[in-house]
Amino acid sequence: MRPTPLRVGLAVTAASAVSLALAAPATAAPSPDALIAEVYGGGGNSGAALTRDFVELANRGSGPVALAGWSVQYLPASASASSQWQVTPLTGAVEPGKRFLVAQAQGSGGTVQLPTPDVTGTIPMSATGGTIALVSSTEPLACKTAADCAADTRVRDLVGYGTATVVRETTPTANLSNTTSAARPALVDTDDNSADFTVGAPTPVNSKGQGTGDPEPEPQPGDKRIRDVQGTTRISPLLGTKVAGVPGVVTATRATGDRGFWIQDTAPDADPRTSEGVFVYTAGLAPTVEPGDSVLVSGTVAEYRPGGDTASNSNQTLTEITGATVTVLSKGNALPAPVVLSPPDGFTPTAGGGSIEALPLEPSKYGQDYYESLEGMYVQANDARVVGPTNGFGETWITTRPDQHPTPRGGTIYLGYDQPNSGRIKVKAGSATPQASNVGDVWRGATVGNVEYTNFGGYTLATKSVGEYVSGGIQPEATDAARQYELSVATYNVENLAATNPQAKFDRLAAAVVHNLASPDVVVLEEIQDNNGATDDGTVAADQTFTRFTDAIVAAGGPRYEWRQIDPQNKTDGGEPGGNIRVAFLFNPARVSFVDRAGGDATTPVSVVEQHGRAALSVSPGRIDPANPAWANSRKPLAGEFKFRGRTVFVVANHFNSKGGDQALHGRYQEPNRSSEVQRLQQATAVKAFVDQVKAVDRGANVVLAGDINDYQFSPAVQTLTAGGTVVDLISTLPEPERYSYVFDGNSQTLDHILISANINRYRYDVVHINAEFTDQASDHDPQVVKLRPSTGNAQLDRMVFLLEDLAECVRG
Repeated sequence: MRPTPLRVGLAVTAASAVSLALAAPATAAPSPDALIAEVYGGGGNSGAALTRDFVELANRGSGPVALAGWSVQYLPASASASSQWQVTPLTGAVEPGKRFLVAQAQGSGGTVQLPTPDVTGTIPMSATGGTIALVSSTEPLACKTAADCAADTRVRDLVGYGTATVVRETTPTANLSNTTSAARPALVDTDDNSADFTVGAPTPVNSKGQGTGDPEPEPQPGDKRIRDVQGTTRISPLLGTKVAGVPGVVTATRATGDRGFWIQDTAPDADPRTSEGVFVYTAGLAPTVEPGDSVLVSGTVAEYRPGGDTASNSNQTLTEITGATVTVLSKGNALPAPVVLSPPDGFTPTAGGGSIEALPLEPSKYGQDYYESLEGMYVQANDARVVGPTNGFGETWITTRPDQHPTPRGGTIYLGYDQPNSGRIKVKAGSATPQASNVGDVWRGATVGNVEYTNFGGYTLATKSVGEYVSGGIQPEATDAARQYELSVATYNVENLAATNPQAKFDRLAAAVVHNLASPDVVVLEEIQDNNGATDDGTVAADQTFTRFTDAIVAAGGPRYEWRQIDPQNKTDGGEPGGNIRVAFLFNPARVSFVDRAGGDATTPVSVVEQHGRAALSVSPGRIDPANPAWANSRKPLAGEFKFRGRTVFVVANHFNSKGGDQALHGRYQEPNRSSEVQRLQQATAVKAFVDQVKAVDRGANVVLAGDINDYQFSPAVQTLTAGGTVVDLISTLPEPERYSYVFDGNSQTLDHILISANINRYRYDVVHINAEFTDQASDHDPQVVKLRPSTGNAQLDRMVFLLEDLAECVRG
């Protein structure tokens, strides 16, 4: 069950024209006008007609008396020093001139039920004598004498019944029995129990004016409608207050997970900002209402914030009615026509980084305001195109704006912080379960459900019916092989690959290297874990992981790769605890050689030295500036020196810090704070400094930066890397709709990058889409590969060498 401090009680539903009340807190203000009107302790005893004891309150004042925080308390007739007051907390209010019934313990006898109590307690009262107190607190009283109780200002009224009673107002009432009660015939309080009360047959009356055997009054709608509950901002103007008799028709129910049901007003107002639907949360109880039931709902208005109601949680809230009492008026009613989803281009208003929750909604301007204005309502998406594959929780992202930044394979491209694509909405199973889908698939026709706000994605469509599944037909891509004179360098985030993983994962990743990436000469790997994966025992070596992976590549028909890497210090590089993830190189020694220079370890920084007028690494492989605070709890970049056809190529493997901790794109804080961006900017500065060192020694050096930068091509981190034009980010050379290697919340985007030094002007670059768009993934990242012609460092010589290589290629071809 999801926790929230605003939810109270348990929600139940009722049969037609029957209401079952559950206790729920209300706002209290102490009042002297509330009195004890009747006391009866013989319920369920021998000879009694009534089955349980009761205390009846009354209000002789002109205004309502709120009872939240108050209690009815009981003390035995012959109170002693060890006697304890028993407490029944109260809720609700006593209306002026009305009664309020507090049921107490039930006995084994009797045949007549009390009228529906307003509050139910469990105190077993004596039939013949005792003391009942109305107290403006729920703390047990400590007084044991009439004088002490009179001195306690929390005691609003006190009734001692039975002649043996020692705590009373002046003189107690006469003795009672199993068949008699003490009642105040007129609401007069003289502080003399004997004078104010008479003994007779019990006559319990509840706040509805019902006595024993009286029928329930015809239920009537209250003065609040769903539009009043929802209001014109994201937070209900009635938050924390009780509402009574809110009318609506049940549009859908949910019997598992966050249990409850949706109701919608069939007589909407003309204000587009106010939703006409709301979710009624039933906590651990499955709802007993059905779609088409016309109901009246009473309960407490709450705002549920997925993930917890803390200032650091940037999620928005879901407006609900909790602790509900439900009256079914009729069944089989027509449901309101679903609203066809068509959000505007804008995404959210801005509040300078603050909360937008108090801003009036502008649903014609902002997509997130549009969805909020439909929160709880019955809606429909037509011909929904899938833009985020179905995940392990059965959630899928669709777009309601198929014309909004489409990719060639059916996704929606994310091209800037100001272009977050308002048409996206998460879909999860409601009473209907969508078929697992890939990007580009279409649910033809109408997909119908209710709008809510959930964790990990925000506005969500809980499905009641789903359109016809039509495959978009995308297939995993394969790049072509590098030509003889091209050096191929790939990057692949293999998602926490450890020697403890099933062989099937190794086989699938290996097949991708061989068949989809065409066995690149160099493969930059991210998220290689140590030999025992997440087991946290100090292991940092990963030789078994590399052995299993390279063996699997050979088995798939690929070359026998060698690897180079540096074991991190234990638990210093982030990632899954105990996994000790790191970056690494695989290389095909038949095509490229690695220049090994000893001395590189977890803490020794690599530097750039000059050898024969050209740049070289002091250690190879070597970590870039590993002591720099920029790399705290993050992977340290690994530099390696390679030789291809006599030319030196410096390759840097990267895995910058994750976006964890950033505020949600769909959250209440706008613009969202991208706090993780600060560290990536520092990391980019460190890597850029290394590239500058290489270029300072040899401006014609070949440099390849590859890996999971964990940021976009338009981000400050990537802009820092490309500042001055020393290196080129290859993802930015593609047409805009193709700039992605990852799909998150329905946005096709890039986190993975290959950057090459600007002097390398002969290259072919390919993002190979094999994972991110598919529900069946070997990794959540797509790999990418560049096939390049390294420079000799001399432009004129390059032209001659490249011409000769091209001629040789033609002759061979």
